[in-house]
Amino acid sequence: MTVGFFSPLPPARSGIADYSAELLRALSPLGAVTINAQAGESDIALYHLGNNRLHGEIYGQALKTPGVAVLHDAVLHHFFLGGENEGAYVAEFVYNYGHWSEDLARELWRRRSRSAADPEYFRYPMIRRVAERSHAVIVHNPRAAALVEEHVQGATVHEIPHLFALPAKLPSRSEAIRWRAGLGVAGHTFLCGVFGHLRESKRLLALLRAFHRARRGADMKLLVAGDFVSSDLARSVEPMLRDDSGILRIGYLDDHQFWLCASSVDACINLRYPMAGETSGIAIRLMGLGKTVLLSAGDETSRFPEAACVRIDPGQAEEEMLAEYLVWLARCPEDARAIGQRAAEHIHEFHAPARVAQLYWRALTDCYHKSKSAPKVV
Repeated sequence: MTVGFFSPLPPARSGIADYSAELLRALSPLGAVTINAQAGESDIALYHLGNNRLHGEIYGQALKTPGVAVLHDAVLHHFFLGGENEGAYVAEFVYNYGHWSEDLARELWRRRSRSAADPEYFRYPMIRRVAERSHAVIVHNPRAAALVEEHVQGATVHEIPHLFALPAKLPSRSEAIRWRAGLGVAGHTFLCGVFGHLRESKRLLALLRAFHRARRGADMKLLVAGDFVSSDLARSVEPMLRDDSGILRIGYLDDHQFWLCASSVDACINLRYPMAGETSGIAIRLMGLGKTVLLSAGDETSRFPEAACVRIDPGQAEEEMLAEYLVWLARCPEDARAIGQRAAEHIHEFHAPARVAQLYWRALTDCYHKSKSAPKVV
């Protein structure tokens, strides 16, 4: 069996690209894999899909030549909003939710500039077409699986843990200490970080307010690392980043810089609201390194053991809850280290590349045999 592998790959600035590169390495011992296979070059295709236009051609190919679709984002609404054609967007929305929804679709298109933060856009994943066409769908958490089944009853869904892989050379402890010192972070100061593409759904404004409150109760600093996706968000948070000496701002991180920063922080803050059925690769990486990760509570994060992370409830109590947990972790670093150790044990057991690759290969093999045995339509 030869697998056709369709995904963005490095140097694309995409978490899915990084994930796919690691998955390719893990799959290679199991059988033949062809990247961006042409017609007739593979027996079953694996399509990696996300909610931005990097995946435009891959999405089209997944509809044209059905295979196994990996929904890294189980809400593709923003993928369709990224097009320039209102008619195509409305038609896709109506295909998913019926003719009664046409007026709603036109209204959502009209005010799409709000889509990054408005929960209404996250209520309509728009995944019916690709779920119907695919032989099977792979997701990374229970919420994503439920969204697929809500759109296509009886769809074949495989929940496979998000892969975790260490770099070939992890930064040493001495490198991390020197890096912290270079930023003026003392050894006893609790350093927490937020990483990745900075968008409204990462709750950065709420995080900055909570951090400002928490700093009054403990010695801590915050690293904000990554590029802003939204210029509006960048403008709104700029005064808070500029005026607080406890906040360290770094832009886009290449792979080496990311692992150095990740190795240097004591905790990672990885909030999401509205949630989109995604599993954060950054959260998986930091947990795998043995760091405490503070996550938004939801079905997306429900597979992590209670004692291996810190869950923050979305809603009115979010800021207060986050601030209180940050103070506790900063004052009790041994508790933070214990949480991180349990996180690393869980990630290394269930998210190991070899285990994840075996689950992928099993799902692909199952689809291949089913397609071979299906009766031919004359």
